[in-house]
Amino acid sequence: MAADADVAQGGGDAARTRAAAAPAADAAAVEEDHGATAEQVASSAATYTDAQRKFIRTAQAEFRVDDVYRSTLAIEDVVAAQGGFVVRNDIAAQTLNTQRRSMGDGKLLELAEYTVRGRLTVRVPSANTQAFLRAIVGQMAFLDRRNFEAMDAQFQLLRQQLAYQRSQQAQQDLGQAAQQDGRMDRKAEVIQARSDAKSSRDEALIAQKEFEDRVAFSTIDLSLYQPSKIRKTELTDVEAVFQQNSPGFFARLGNSLRVGWYGVLDAMIELSKLWPLWLLVVIGAIAYRRFRKR
Repeated sequence: MAADADVAQGGGDAARTRAAAAPAADAAAVEEDHGATAEQVASSAATYTDAQRKFIRTAQAEFRVDDVYRSTLAIEDVVAAQGGFVVRNDIAAQTLNTQRRSMGDGKLLELAEYTVRGRLTVRVPSANTQAFLRAIVGQMAFLDRRNFEAMDAQFQLLRQQLAYQRSQQAQQDLGQAAQQDGRMDRKAEVIQARSDAKSSRDEALIAQKEFEDRVAFSTIDLSLYQPSKIRKTELTDVEAVFQQNSPGFFARLGNSLRVGWYGVLDAMIELSKLWPLWLLVVIGAIAYRRFRKR
């Protein structure tokens, strides 16, 4: 019996220990929301440099903010401070739920749950990509996702440069051929080919400059959203106003009788348009009676 009592007491102590440990474990599992940190937006893809390589840097991030409009303006200020510029700025409100209740006196109370989302596309000097992201981390209440990419572009850049050199050389060769003596039709062909070569050279130069610009400035896409809020609006209850200003019962009854009487008159007028048919019916009836008398 004593052994059983000791076992029961030991089991009770273990149960109390587990019960006391459970709230502590639950408390440890709950994480306080302190906002994003600089470490969460850091990556070597945004900072790595190599004298022999050229990188096209891109980044995407989605995060929650306290106020989309205020954070958007703050981020644009940081972009300007880092020597960059804004390519896109889209902000839209999305209504999630709407409820209406009558307040009397022809008024409605509308409660609408809504959130605001924003989309920013910015370009900053490639060397300032990491500094820009760390500068805007104070706007991030919670970081949902982020993505960094540094594409090695040295061979693509070389391809653009060689294409420009080929177009430049072809234009020079055709210029020399156009100056030589020969038939006019051959010269016309050379001149047209030279014009095409100039066009190809210009396109190659533009493509090279665009590529160099993508290397010099990183492209960063930011998606912002804020917690849902409730909007309270007082509206006019149009249906109630119509009911209050509609005519009374006897006025409506008299109007209905008048409309019905006019309907009967209209029907008689429409039937009178068929007088040839009625004439034929009368003639037929007279002829039928005479035939029966015989």
